[in-house]
Amino acid sequence: MARGRKRRGPQKKTAETAESNQKTMRIYQTWKGSNKFYCGGRLIFGPDVASIPLTTALIAAPCLAFCGQVFFRILDRDESNPEDSIVGLPLLISTAIILLFDFIFLYLTSSRDPGIVPRNSRPPPYEEGMELDSSSQSMSIDWMVHGRLRKIPRTKSFVVDNVTVKVKYCDTCLLYRPPRASHCSICDNCVQKFDHHCPWVGQCIGLRNYRFFFLFIATSTFLCIYIFIFSWLNIIEQTSQRSLLSAMKKEILSLILIAYTFVSVWFVGGLTIFHIYLISTNQTTYENFRYRYDKKENPYRKSMLRNFREVFFSQIPASMNSFRSWDTNEEPVEVVCSMDIAATNIDMNDIASHAAETCKPPAPDTNSDIPRMLQELNYTTSNESMQNLSRTCSVDSNELFSVVLNKENTEVGEKQLENLADNSTSNTGA
Repeated sequence: MARGRKRRGPQKKTAETAESNQKTMRIYQTWKGSNKFYCGGRLIFGPDVASIPLTTALIAAPCLAFCGQVFFRILDRDESNPEDSIVGLPLLISTAIILLFDFIFLYLTSSRDPGIVPRNSRPPPYEEGMELDSSSQSMSIDWMVHGRLRKIPRTKSFVVDNVTVKVKYCDTCLLYRPPRASHCSICDNCVQKFDHHCPWVGQCIGLRNYRFFFLFIATSTFLCIYIFIFSWLNIIEQTSQRSLLSAMKKEILSLILIAYTFVSVWFVGGLTIFHIYLISTNQTTYENFRYRYDKKENPYRKSMLRNFREVFFSQIPASMNSFRSWDTNEEPVEVVCSMDIAATNIDMNDIASHAAETCKPPAPDTNSDIPRMLQELNYTTSNESMQNLSRTCSVDSNELFSVVLNKENTEVGEKQLENLADNSTSNTGA
């Protein structure tokens, strides 16, 4: 009984080890897109995640300078009239709160799944009536159905509110994109309700993070206006004791903040106004520039109230991806040319007869993707040589494969096959 236990123990341990080796990779570790993952796949960013520290610095620098100015003004002001100054502790606290919310919206936008559609490992199944005329230019990759070559249509049609909407086939993700989805060339993913790829947040903007993106740019706009106004009020407050020019010379930091926020508000403020228009008309940036719904009917447009409710008060759908799950997809088997035929149960007679039935010498075609060596190969001679080789076991299988896979020229390969066949015949006779 003791021996039996010792034998079963290693076998059980080996099985557990083999099973654990199959589950050593998670989905985020084998992800085919260009995204970058952190915290064990809990945070997903775009490939340009390095731009986020720059964005953070552009927001934090003027705010910290403004807060520092307010803080020192609180320390230096006349304690006999503390209520007379607009620069006080409430201003400092409110600035810090706005800055905190701005950073929260920034990282909620950049670190979450924007609505990535999982890609398929193979083309979608064939459906009757889907193939188009072979002369059509709107074709994608091929189906092989019952021995017949069929084409996957580039588009499919759906009806949304009595309006026909076409969805495209993605050759990269091997799927028909959902309505309003598009493939991001930077992240290399299809994204639901794709708006655009924002380099400032290092992430695609789509169905699951558009709300936070808008709140980020709106908060940034408010923060610019906030610092701009209070910097001017700080200068104007000094005019009670001196002229405006003298006050401006004394408050150099306020002038720098005024100039900085004035330039910035044109960028983030204009972007905020543009997205308010997009939300009110239920469009995305991609749709606005590509389809121009102003010139035709928008099938997704509702009333303005319902459009805003859809963006800000609807439930954010769950992610279609579980990045921390184990990747159970089988890896493609690599074909090794040095395989040993003797170690496999392959009958050379079956190979030779199958080659005689199916392989016919193709006409040389310079425009074909088939190598010229294979086009000019004498299949009849090669077939007879392989049949001779099948009658003996004295031929080294690796030598046979080196002859068949000879890439130098066809004549050398055929002569080597004939020599091997002659040698095998003489060995059989002996």
